[in-house]
Amino acid sequence: MIRLFAAAALFACALILGQAPALAQANLANPASLTERAPATYKVKFDTSKGPFVVEVNRAWAPNGADRFYNLVKSGFYDNVRFFRVISGFMVQFGINGDPKVASAWRAAQIKDDPVTQSNKRGLITFATAGPDTRTTQVFINFGDNAALDRQGFAPFGRIVSGMDVVDALYADYGEGAPRGRGPDQGRLQAEGNAYLTRDFGKMDYIKKATIEK
Repeated sequence: MIRLFAAAALFACALILGQAPALAQANLANPASLTERAPATYKVKFDTSKGPFVVEVNRAWAPNGADRFYNLVKSGFYDNVRFFRVISGFMVQFGINGDPKVASAWRAAQIKDDPVTQSNKRGLITFATAGPDTRTTQVFINFGDNAALDRQGFAPFGRIVSGMDVVDALYADYGEGAPRGRGPDQGRLQAEGNAYLTRDFGKMDYIKKATIEK
């Protein structure tokens, strides 16, 4: 009990001294500390450069994905993050943190796959993957009905419940990423962060803040 009171007192002091952001940043750089179980359903509001949209997450659809997304949002991981891959008619992808140190900390923080219980239809949100059990922080929102992704193990965990028009309006002219397209190179994005995108892809839309709705 004494330790709990001491921790609360330290956090209160941090708030007074303006150090709360520093504490949050420290947690953000330590994926192992962010493993809270998500509620059965919850909503996330994304305030973006194009306007707001809201995602409703259903934990029963993909528990591991829902838990990871919940912790990422609560920790502020998606704040000031760019929509770095926007392919009209297919999907929009985001989830590489703009701070290379934070992005690096999460690259190996993989979660187990979930069974695919929902189809990748328009408006559903899904974790990106590079193979079995490799999901980390990147997610995508389906622009179209992409049922072919279901057979590849992409498990939706939520859906857009308002603001799909905002998602549709995200800047898409950069298209596919390098080297296949004119968009950003993911390796450079991981290494250089938002500085790279701001310099070379200035029209790219971004998330101002993502919050769990009460």
